Amino acid sequence: MIQVDIEKKIKAYKGTRNLKVPHFFSSGSVTLITGESGVGKTTFLKILAGFIEPDRGRINVNGVEWVNTQTKKNISPQKRLVGFVFQDYALFPNMTVLQHLQYATKDELWIEKLLTISKLETFINHLPVYLSGGQQQRLAIIRALATKPEILLMDEPFSALDIEIKQHIINELATIFGLLSTTVLIVSHNPYELENIATNRLIIEI
Repeated sequence: MIQVDIEKKIKAYKGTRNLKVPHFFSSGSVTLITGESGVGKTTFLKILAGFIEPDRGRINVNGVEWVNTQTKKNISPQKRLVGFVFQDYALFPNMTVLQHLQYATKDELWIEKLLTISKLETFINHLPVYLSGGQQQRLAIIRALATKPEILLMDEPFSALDIEIKQHIINELATIFGLLSTTVLIVSHNPYELENIATNRLIIEI
């Protein structure tokens, strides 16, 4: 489970906004996060991952305190072991598709399964620059899954995928999430495409 009660001032088009999220995420749940553009959805994911520190608040995960601004406790991103799918993919330019996965795991059977799910089997020796935007996005998704994370944060993970591939990936992810009992938070501008896998919804408002 993830217990969050944080605040963070964020820059907005007109001045600043106050991102405030008090929420409880149950273990194994899939939560769809929505809200207006610029409201702080991506910032919230990055706070959970440890890339950004909140101005005030606490984060507790499975009984372990990750963040407490009063005591100045802030566990490093490396120790949080969170899977993260970035909007800009954040792929390594000098690593092939296969090397991205091998860097994350030594489980060859799991790598094969992820390649099959993403339909990237024939692109294992390609560098990101030779992949389409949709292929790069699929690689970013399976790289995040390679470590079998207990928590997976996904920021607009399907925006570059065509309808057929998107539905295939979403269906496969639903199975994987159940298999791994992963707690998943997904930011999406299109909530309807995730109705079949999302068990909860969080609307971030100012």
